[in-house]
Amino acid sequence: MKAVLLEGFGGIEVLKVGEAQRPVPKEGEVLIKVVATSINRPDLVQREGKYPPPPGDSEILGLEVAGTIEEIGPGVNGWQKGQRVMTLVGGGGYAEYAVAYASHLMPIPESLSFEEAACVCESYITAFLNVFMLGEFRDGQTAILHGGGGGVNTAGIQLAKALTPNSKLIITAHPSKIERVKELGADLVVDFTQTPDFSDAVKEFTNKKGVNLILDHVGAKYLAPNMNSLGYTGRLVIIGVISGIKAELNLALMMVKRQQIIGSVLRSRPVTEKAEIVAEFTRRALPKFADRSIVPIIEKVFSIDEVVEAHRMMEEDRHFGKIVLKIQ
Repeated sequence: MKAVLLEGFGGIEVLKVGEAQRPVPKEGEVLIKVVATSINRPDLVQREGKYPPPPGDSEILGLEVAGTIEEIGPGVNGWQKGQRVMTLVGGGGYAEYAVAYASHLMPIPESLSFEEAACVCESYITAFLNVFMLGEFRDGQTAILHGGGGGVNTAGIQLAKALTPNSKLIITAHPSKIERVKELGADLVVDFTQTPDFSDAVKEFTNKKGVNLILDHVGAKYLAPNMNSLGYTGRLVIIGVISGIKAELNLALMMVKRQQIIGSVLRSRPVTEKAEIVAEFTRRALPKFADRSIVPIIEKVFSIDEVVEAHRMMEEDRHFGKIVLKIQ
């Protein structure tokens, strides 16, 4: 089968399109004929050799796929060959065929194209898990979502507006993306290039109450302003550490304000735990995609042979929403 392979680890020059062995579904798995996948920032980190797949998963890049069921493995019920599905995968998305656990599958609503469906699982489930399940975000509350314009950020804004329409969202963004973030529904957008310590703007916006939730992928650099921006019983959910892994924490302030810091990753969670997350997302969020209350935002669709250009676009942060890789 055709697939994107790595010739060692490093920059975009290690990405090569070649031939790989077609996987075979094991107990509880299905084989998917992949129509489209998407580029996610962890793919770039894995390409650099810093984010290996979980044991037993494919070494091929790609964390989500949309396609049709090609083959059903032993012990799988409730799914049919030819059915349109989208799913998380531990690896293997950048290929013509990929295996996935049947418990992680979601049917693609008729209203979604394969390209749109390829955007859903990694970014939207990540946002849903961390904002609503771990962050316990509720209607009427206020949240900060860092990284305006990225896949998880735009997913978080869309989900919050659809599931908690009376909530308030504060977004940090690059000046080139501020207007598009506002159009998406942000209530306050802070230019992080001009205001690296955003806590003063947050206090003013919230009348010094602070926010209920912060979703952060920046890490060390933002720890102090994040904690200063959190209100009483607020939750900081950290899903990335691009600015570093070590920072000082005022434990006394955290104790007095009864704040919580939660670390979270999706890829390495146990199969059964991912299945529970997918099931909850299917129940609460998938209907919003079916009726197109939420429409995945696609910056550009590349062919599999253009994978180098797709990675370059993400590296240079020239995208708003998702970058899709069309496999066939």
